[in-house]
Amino acid sequence: MDIKIALLLVLLLIIIIGFVRKINIGLLAIAAASIIAYGTGTFKAKDVITGFNSSLFITLMGITLFFGVVAYNGCLELLLKKITSKFKKQVWFIPILLFLIGAVIAGIGPGCVPALAFVAALGIPLAHQTGYHPIMLLIIGELGTFTGRFTAITPEGVLISSIMGPAGYTDLAVTMVGGSFIAVALLSIIVFVYYKGYKVKPAAVSQEDEKIEKFTGPQIIALLSILVMLMGVIFLNMNVGLASFIVAVFLLLLNIGDSKVVLQRIPWDTLVMVCGVGVLVKFIISSGGIALIASVLASVMSPATAAAIAGGSAGVLSWFSSAIGVVFPTMMPIVAGLAETVPGAPVEQMVTAIGICAACAGLSPASTGGAIIMSAYQGDAEYAKKISSNKLFVELFAWSVFCVVFDVLLALIGAYGIF
Repeated sequence: MDIKIALLLVLLLIIIIGFVRKINIGLLAIAAASIIAYGTGTFKAKDVITGFNSSLFITLMGITLFFGVVAYNGCLELLLKKITSKFKKQVWFIPILLFLIGAVIAGIGPGCVPALAFVAALGIPLAHQTGYHPIMLLIIGELGTFTGRFTAITPEGVLISSIMGPAGYTDLAVTMVGGSFIAVALLSIIVFVYYKGYKVKPAAVSQEDEKIEKFTGPQIIALLSILVMLMGVIFLNMNVGLASFIVAVFLLLLNIGDSKVVLQRIPWDTLVMVCGVGVLVKFIISSGGIALIASVLASVMSPATAAAIAGGSAGVLSWFSSAIGVVFPTMMPIVAGLAETVPGAPVEQMVTAIGICAACAGLSPASTGGAIIMSAYQGDAEYAKKISSNKLFVELFAWSVFCVVFDVLLALIGAYGIF
């Protein structure tokens, strides 16, 4: 069997094994790459070691370490409480506010998953206070994180830049954030209408005023540190990972955060998954496997359908694997090949379609986003009585499918080319 076909089958196999056995796909990928190196002679052991992207690992670790320190003393959670408390009586603005909170928290650095946790923490109390359907608020908040996750300083943004930059495609953040915003804003409106959010009146808002504590000195310093990190990246052109490391260590020296606790909170499984899959993907690239996939897709593509087909493929793959850990490292390298084999194919639109379709597939309860929504909803004694976990699972998966199909249709009409 041709080595590139064999490698593609190995990638498919480890995704299936990881999904069924709940084993980190990055670990499986490194093990598979090692077996291939020793067993075939096509690759060497050093290819496995050098295939592990240490630069990306350090960058992602720096970002997650920094925001772990910042979040340790509760400054971000308190800030969000203060913001939402100002708008409790402006009931019409609550869904918009939750959408914006999700987008901003994800976009300033932590990425999608930490922002989802904030949205989930706010969504259920806000549903009680306003009368909005809790699933509506949680989905809208999560959709907001999907556009914020593609800024240049998030783990997702850094990963995509590291893949597309060497191919000559830089500054994709504006296109991805803008294009994904179109999709999630429209989807949020659809979700709002479906759950009859327009029927909720201002009178339904609780009149109880919750007393919120003031910021402490360490919390203020932690919030200001975010601005310091961003200034270093924007004005001093520092690597976002290294800038995050520097600021995080200074915060730890000031006793803002516990290094042991913060290190435990770093999503090591995600970091290993991203960089581990990258080892096998590099084997596939060097063997011509990515070029093979690109040629197959190109045979059914035209410039008008390229973004839609790429996005649909990413959405389907994301139902069974991690977007940042598997879909982006696998699909993004294909884009450059498609640009050569399908003249006129819109690279920026394809990248955006892959990003937003893979993200929206995450509404599935089999993914992190959907699982967080389920746990937040079922964790509330009152709401848990209204919808069974099985029914909620089906409902969220249906939304996942609808959103992916909707995103593909937007790609088909060229909506992601506006920015």
